[in-house]
Amino acid sequence: MKVVNAGLFAFVCLPVLPQAIPPVWTIPPAPPAKAPAVIAVRAGRLFDANSGSLLQNQVILIRGERITDVGSSLAIPAGARVIDLSSATVLPGLIDTHLHVMDGGGSPNMSQQYRELLALRNAQRDLDAGFTTIVDLMSHGGGYGTVDLRNAIDRGLVRGPRMQVAGPGIVNTNKAGATYIPGVSPAFVGAQVANSPWGVREAVREQAHYGVDWIKIYSTEEYTLKPDGTIAVTPGFTLEETQAIVDEAHRKGLKVACHAYGGEGLHNCIAAGVDVPTHGVDLDDESLRMLLEKKLPLTSTLFDLSIEDATEMRQFGNSRWRMMEKSWKKALAAGVTQPFGSGAGPFPHGTQGDMFAYFVKWGMAPAQTLQMATTTAARIIGWADRVGTIEKGKFADLVAVSGDPLADITEMSRVRFVMKGGEIVRNDLK
Repeated sequence: MKVVNAGLFAFVCLPVLPQAIPPVWTIPPAPPAKAPAVIAVRAGRLFDANSGSLLQNQVILIRGERITDVGSSLAIPAGARVIDLSSATVLPGLIDTHLHVMDGGGSPNMSQQYRELLALRNAQRDLDAGFTTIVDLMSHGGGYGTVDLRNAIDRGLVRGPRMQVAGPGIVNTNKAGATYIPGVSPAFVGAQVANSPWGVREAVREQAHYGVDWIKIYSTEEYTLKPDGTIAVTPGFTLEETQAIVDEAHRKGLKVACHAYGGEGLHNCIAAGVDVPTHGVDLDDESLRMLLEKKLPLTSTLFDLSIEDATEMRQFGNSRWRMMEKSWKKALAAGVTQPFGSGAGPFPHGTQGDMFAYFVKWGMAPAQTLQMATTTAARIIGWADRVGTIEKGKFADLVAVSGDPLADITEMSRVRFVMKGGEIVRNDLK
């Protein structure tokens, strides 16, 4: 080493490094990616959700996240990992189109961080129960935490089902119980308040900016059970406002679900062309006619209404649960499309499989109840190209039960095996 003087500066000349030593910043090339291993699932019985029938002795071939082939005479490739479900019934991963992962914490004063942990636990319970795809239709005080959870699952940070999500529900100023604190964004303390056609458009745009998949609105607000056992519901948004919501959401590529018990509010959301009216507790003939004319579905949650059934029956001789049963049967008889939507949140996540037995009790064929949570639900949420059936090209989302759910629908309360995207989530059939 030598020092060279150059005016005010002195330069230290270091010896030249040998060319054989690479610079420290050189990044070695990534090793070539290995092709994902093949998985072969032997299914003793396989529920064909398209036909509603059981196929016998099927083989499902999976590579990576996707199904590559299904059939009864497929050769299993050498070296494939074999999962033997030959004594079980295999079904597509189930879909719940209406629940709330941020509910059920027991306190309205939870921090956002606690809500996020609660949501993760609830989503994982849904997944363990066989619901590999869920739609969260309002964060109930959790702001856009549902968006964060969906993204974390999609990026592989945490385990959970596939999710489509709404953020805060949108209500008008008169909504009783809507939390609005002047100077604080209502999106983070409850429902988002919006009024007038332009006001609701602004709300939709804001929620689209924060990454929601769905817009959830309240087309009916308060309800009152009368002494004579009938129900009175207060309409929320006007028809013009509802039309503006639907138009703006569809411009942004979003779907709209409306909370509507009945009456003018339900009429408005059907007339405006929301993607999914929900509840329909007091389903009148005009609403039924409009649903059929518009070819719209109706999602009827059940167990959330059952919680206050005994109390309402003592006070009014009727209850929302009993009214829901009557309306559900009415919609079934008329041929209204009914996707599976549980409303889980007020009641425990992971227990919604018990609803299948009620649908059968109320007059639906077992195969049709399973289609509610597979093909019908997949079509309603716009994912029929990726979930809802066990077919080539679809995600390898599978569930299995020990018995035959077409003979005993209560098997759906006892899911024993769950796979999401080719990865086993749960296997009690070993």
